[in-house]
Amino acid sequence: MSIDVSARAAEHSAGLDEPLAILDPSGARHANAVLDGQLSDVDETALTDLYVDMALARRVDQEAFALTRQGELVLWPPSLGQEAAQVGSGRALRETDFVFGSYREHALAVLRGVTFRELLAVWQGTTQSGWDPQAYRMATPQIIIGAQTLHATGYAMGLRMDGADDVAIAYLGDGAMSEGDVNEAMVFASTFRVPAVFFCQNNHYAISEPVRLQSASPLAARATGFGIPALRVDGNDVLAVLAATRIALQRARRGGGPTFIEAVTYRIGPHTTTDDPTRYRDDEEVAQWRGKDPIDRLERHLAQNGARVDQIREEAQVRCDQAARDLRTAVTTGEMPRAETIFDHVYTTPTVRISEQRAQHLAFEASIEGES
Repeated sequence: MSIDVSARAAEHSAGLDEPLAILDPSGARHANAVLDGQLSDVDETALTDLYVDMALARRVDQEAFALTRQGELVLWPPSLGQEAAQVGSGRALRETDFVFGSYREHALAVLRGVTFRELLAVWQGTTQSGWDPQAYRMATPQIIIGAQTLHATGYAMGLRMDGADDVAIAYLGDGAMSEGDVNEAMVFASTFRVPAVFFCQNNHYAISEPVRLQSASPLAARATGFGIPALRVDGNDVLAVLAATRIALQRARRGGGPTFIEAVTYRIGPHTTTDDPTRYRDDEEVAQWRGKDPIDRLERHLAQNGARVDQIREEAQVRCDQAARDLRTAVTTGEMPRAETIFDHVYTTPTVRISEQRAQHLAFEASIEGES
């Protein structure tokens, strides 16, 4: 007797017709049968923490963007507008879960404890990596589109073999959905029922290509074809994202296998600081999405609940101002490493070829110094 795995996955999916949401842009909260059960512990303190986290993530992003324009950083991929997707999912994780991001998960890095110097080093051009992945349970930025999904799936396969109840979560963009790596990762994740979460931040643009050119149907629906249940949520609603990620994590820890989450959000800024988004989208579209701003939405919800929004905003401002100072200090006081350190972490144990290249480089440097 054959089992229609795709049909079974579809039965355990939600939001494919309309993204699941808790908070609307006005801040009003609405009941949701799928998500509400995951939010019983979210009180005013938790909401305040989420607000401050998102405000801090935005300030870090804005300051890094400014540092690029001032020549302190070589490049920066902004995450403006995607704060709820990253903070909501990040706060659902536990410390021992492992994060595999792309290159725009700055809020996740801050939440995991990555220092500003480590966060900015790769964008300053002083390192090829940035931080110790094991120290923060988060892989360093992955520039190769979609490759992190394979890494997450492989790590999750190891977790299952070890009998651990930790989870690997891979963050990807809508553009990565067209990459072979992502589809191959989902094949393996589904077949071996690994404890993994595929978290797609659908920000509507793969550089300059709108998502509608990639898919005529919701991206989340693709996962069900691999036998992976999918949840499609309003990515600008931090509570919806938090709840959906908790559902996916619980399923993985119980041995239920992977889940795909599509967080429908929007990239307000450019793809990177070398991009000009005005060439491929109009101001009206951007303005429409600014009206769905995740931070403003949560602030309105707090106000409607009688919270002292002025005090919360003040707390966030203090944290943000300190972060801005720390970011600038991290960039302006960091030392440029010697060129030969490029050979240090190519392999765990240096190969003969790497040792030869290092020696050649040092000999070349010595010859230049001798000439001078």
